[in-house]
Amino acid sequence: MTVRSENGDPPRRTIRTTKALTDAGLLAGAAPETIDEVTARFAMSITPTMVEQMGAMPDDPIARQFVPSAEELHISADELADPIGDDAHSPVPGIVHRYRDRVLLKALQVCPVYCRFCFRRESVGQGQGLLQEHELTAALSYVADHPEIWEVILSGGDPLLLSPARLRRIVAALDRIPHIGVIRVHTRVPIVAPDRLTTALVDALRADTPVWMVLHCNHSQELGARSRAALSDLTAAGIPLLSQTVLLKGVNDTAAALTTLFRDLVALKVKPYYLHQGDLAPGTGHMRTTIAAGQELMRQLRGPVSGLCQPTYVLDIPGGYGKVPIGASYLDEDVDGYLVRGPDGAVHRYAPHTVNDRANSLRRDTVAPESRL
Repeated sequence: MTVRSENGDPPRRTIRTTKALTDAGLLAGAAPETIDEVTARFAMSITPTMVEQMGAMPDDPIARQFVPSAEELHISADELADPIGDDAHSPVPGIVHRYRDRVLLKALQVCPVYCRFCFRRESVGQGQGLLQEHELTAALSYVADHPEIWEVILSGGDPLLLSPARLRRIVAALDRIPHIGVIRVHTRVPIVAPDRLTTALVDALRADTPVWMVLHCNHSQELGARSRAALSDLTAAGIPLLSQTVLLKGVNDTAAALTTLFRDLVALKVKPYYLHQGDLAPGTGHMRTTIAAGQELMRQLRGPVSGLCQPTYVLDIPGGYGKVPIGASYLDEDVDGYLVRGPDGAVHRYAPHTVNDRANSLRRDTVAPESRL
């Protein structure tokens, strides 16, 4: 059931205020003053495309992602303003250099929608907007001056909110840097604001350096007709597509929901890349699952669902220590070798000769170097 305004039509403008939320029938019983309190700290923006894709409130999987909730005012002691430690790895404005061979380039701090679970919710959407001209120049110079950087990830904010001219300028500048091997674009736009994906915007991504795009999509209900058409346009333009999904309580925390989403994405030529454990962002506890629940979901997908549909389940270690796989383990070791749990749960012994190979390797390592000549 599509949410409608009082006159029966879907909203034609992006919802940014409590009044607009009320007019669209999305307040769902919450007190307006409470929503005002939430949005005073954490920005709200819901595109018409996402409103059109919503079903019945309040448990709709799209509404839970974008409609503010009083639960966001409950901030626990373990939640952090900068949960993945961007600030500690930002040598110049707009650059995050956490891993040796790649950097984030955050050209702007605004998005078409503001996810209620966003790990950058304390900074994105707070009026900072574009990098200033001198800041962008300094950020590009940082990339050019560090030959160890092989990949630049355009993030933010959403880089596809840039004008085609500004996006083209950034892509062209990166394309001229000899040591850059890949340009990656992280975006929600093709899913939540597909009408923005114009020919000019797609053309701005053309470069000799390969450009990859990583889409953020959490539920198959987000993939409406216009979004599917936008993804088709991107693949027709030769841009490889990956997806990242955040595991969210009440949105996609069932094997059925994830299976449908990942199959739909693969059918659209989008490879599921990451399934993220929810970050410790302020006021997001009501949307986080446990890691154990996420691991169990990955076990349920392994085997019954094609390998093309299997993302890597990851945790961004709080404090900026990096992203690590946290999927279910299928391997144990005992004195006789390895025990491997199959997709059906049955345990099998693997390769007893592995133990002998390991023992022989240990014996070789204890032999004096000169005896090996």
